[in-house]
Amino acid sequence: MTNTSSLQAQKEIAVDFLQLVVAGSIDEAYDNYVNMHGKHHNVYFSSEFASLKHGMIENHAQFPNKRLMVKNVLGDGNLVAVHSNLILKSNEPGMAIIHIFRFDKGKIIEMWDIGQAIPVDSPNRLGAF
Repeated sequence: MTNTSSLQAQKEIAVDFLQLVVAGSIDEAYDNYVNMHGKHHNVYFSSEFASLKHGMIENHAQFPNKRLMVKNVLGDGNLVAVHSNLILKSNEPGMAIIHIFRFDKGKIIEMWDIGQAIPVDSPNRLGAF
């Protein structure tokens, strides 16, 4: 696989992983795309992927109708960043989210996620996106 096709495959994996998680197919997302020996940096869970996976399952139970709209996907080497709008409840602006994935041998080995709530009454007429 060339570097370009490998990077494109990593981008597709990152987006598919997030879409599966949001759809509630969390086991499938992890089975297909995550090296469970890796680590993540979500400050609300311990650093192993099993803990984050459990949190994602709980989040899906609480917000089964959430939506993810991917806005940008960037890649550099073994890193992919996905910039998205995550809406947990209808009629709310949701959050601007950036997930950063590090890949090793076609699997997610490390992950970071950063989120910013989007205020309903933002003075920025352009909005978050």
